[in-house]
Amino acid sequence: MGSKSFFRKFSVFDLVIIGMVSAMGIAMKPVIVPLVQIITGPLFIPGGAVAGGFYMMWIVIGAAIIKKRGTAVLIGAVQAIMVIAMGTVGTHGIMSIATYIAPGVSVEVILWLSRERRDSIFSCFFAGMAANMTGVLLSNLVFFKLPLIPLILSIAGGALSGGLGGLVAFLIIRGFKRVNAESLGIFNKK
Repeated sequence: MGSKSFFRKFSVFDLVIIGMVSAMGIAMKPVIVPLVQIITGPLFIPGGAVAGGFYMMWIVIGAAIIKKRGTAVLIGAVQAIMVIAMGTVGTHGIMSIATYIAPGVSVEVILWLSRERRDSIFSCFFAGMAANMTGVLLSNLVFFKLPLIPLILSIAGGALSGGLGGLVAFLIIRGFKRVNAESLGIFNKK
């Protein structure tokens, strides 16, 4: 009964948006990570730690557009299912369930702490930061097991990248709002 009521609050449009932002996050990862690894490789920092902010931003975008609790977790779950089903490069296997859903949970916590201001610059910044830091920490605990100094560098790089990704998410969300307002203005004139 609980899961049925959870999914009923999402419209078909909401679920389409969730699917789209999930796919965008997964599609960006194999493009961005190798580029970032050129810089982070010599520092022994996993490339995903720094690149993560720019594919984690899609979780923030989806949560801000839909404005319903649980959206970020659902996006993470869809991403985990996609990665497991497709067996994409860098897959964490069944552990993808944890490594993709946990950043969504951290986004939900930040949005709850910000009193559901899902589209403010501060909410986006800190949600992106929390999502990427969570992803970096979990990936390290499960796979990399980095020594302390590289782990701290990874988390710091993840925090910076996640925050920047959150700011990019904010700008994209603001652009969506502007386009939506302009299109409504056109329709209201007729």
